[in-house]
Amino acid sequence: MSLSTSDRSLVELVIRRLNVMRPLSSEARASLEHALLEGLVRAGASEDLISEGDPVDSVRVVLSGWLCRYKTLEDGRRQIVNFIFPGESCDAHAFLLPVMDHSIATMTPVVYAEIKRARFESLTMSDRSLAEAFWCETLVNNAIQREWAINLGRRTALERVAHLFCEIFERLRPVGMVDGNSCVMPVTQMDLADATGLSVVHLNRTVQELRATGLIVLRDRTLTINDLDALKDAALFSPNYLQLYRPD
Repeated sequence: MSLSTSDRSLVELVIRRLNVMRPLSSEARASLEHALLEGLVRAGASEDLISEGDPVDSVRVVLSGWLCRYKTLEDGRRQIVNFIFPGESCDAHAFLLPVMDHSIATMTPVVYAEIKRARFESLTMSDRSLAEAFWCETLVNNAIQREWAINLGRRTALERVAHLFCEIFERLRPVGMVDGNSCVMPVTQMDLADATGLSVVHLNRTVQELRATGLIVLRDRTLTINDLDALKDAALFSPNYLQLYRPD
């Protein structure tokens, strides 16, 4: 596969994101960049990259586009249990278990890198900073799942949706995908409903309520947060669980 300048710039998103988790050595950056560029794959929207019950033999790292982790009940009802954004890995340590316990699907066209297990283990064993960065990412994902559990179990509909918008905004910020007080929002109302445990009708009503208060504008696949602090207050949101900023 021929590599373009844009491909290399996408790889930089991964480096930037992991460097927030742990400062990467120059050797780690170079080795990871090489592995990512060698394993580039492109996929369209609404494709399952891996399904529940599938064996795992590689690590997938997202360079562009949005994905989601989800589970489906026997009657077809779906629960999105997390989003996956550029710079994040889909399953950094899933290969330690025999099969996947959930599915991962593309929500938009995506570019990702697939690194085989042996190559990934070699990368992380040869550089402690890289190993720690991926483990930190796994721990942050666990923290995100705890927040989503609180969303479904304790927060009101307005708090859930507001919290999700705050989280998306904050997770996109470290990889430079926030423009002022706006970020892309290329997902459907059905996706947002499945992520918040609401019906589409209830989700739509809740978004309209947030719009009416002047806190957000959601139009043309773009989310604009007019007052981030006020939205965080409405959501009872603290970004600490995302571990986005290292102490000096």
